[in-house]
Amino acid sequence: MKRIVIAYWLIPAEPMHSFFRRIVNDLAQRYDAPVFEPHLTVHVGANSPVKAERALPKAASGCKPIKLEALEIDHSNEFIKTLFLQVAANKQLQQLNQRIRDAAQDSSDYALNPHLSLLYKTISMQDRRLLTHSIEIPFSEVIFDSLKAVRCISPTQSRADVEEWRVVAEKNL
Repeated sequence: MKRIVIAYWLIPAEPMHSFFRRIVNDLAQRYDAPVFEPHLTVHVGANSPVKAERALPKAASGCKPIKLEALEIDHSNEFIKTLFLQVAANKQLQQLNQRIRDAAQDSSDYALNPHLSLLYKTISMQDRRLLTHSIEIPFSEVIFDSLKAVRCISPTQSRADVEEWRVVAEKNL
C-alpha cells in the first residue's frame, strides 16, 4: 500500500554535490531512469508539511555540516537502492536523526541506513555488479551541509513516484 510521507534528506556540499549529480544524470540517461537530487535520507515520517516546515529549523539549529566516511559502491534489487554509495553512520548523524524525530514529533520506525543513491532502476544483477566496479569516488569522506524535507510516495517503486517528490522545506547547516 502506497502512502505519502516526509523524507528528511542531507544534501552533499559542493563540489561533492556536483560530482554526484553528474553520476546520477549520466546513469539516468544511460539506463532511461529517473533523475533525482543526490541525498542521504536521515529519517522518513508522517506526511505533515506544516510539521516539517517547523521541524527543520529546530533540527538544524546549532548543527554543523556533517562529514561521513565513504565506504563502498554497492547495489541491491531494491528500486531505491539499485546502485548507491554506502557511508558510515557517526554520532553526529545519529543525533540529527533523533533531533528530526523529536522536532517533527514523529515516532515512525524508520531505520537509519546511511547511503547516497546513484541509480533508481530495475536492472540485472550482472549490470549492477559491473556498475559498482566502474565508479570511482575521489574522496574518502562526504560532507553534507544542508537539510531538506521532501514529500514522497512510499514505497518509491517507479519513475512516476520519483517525479512526484516535492521539497517542502530546506535549511542550511
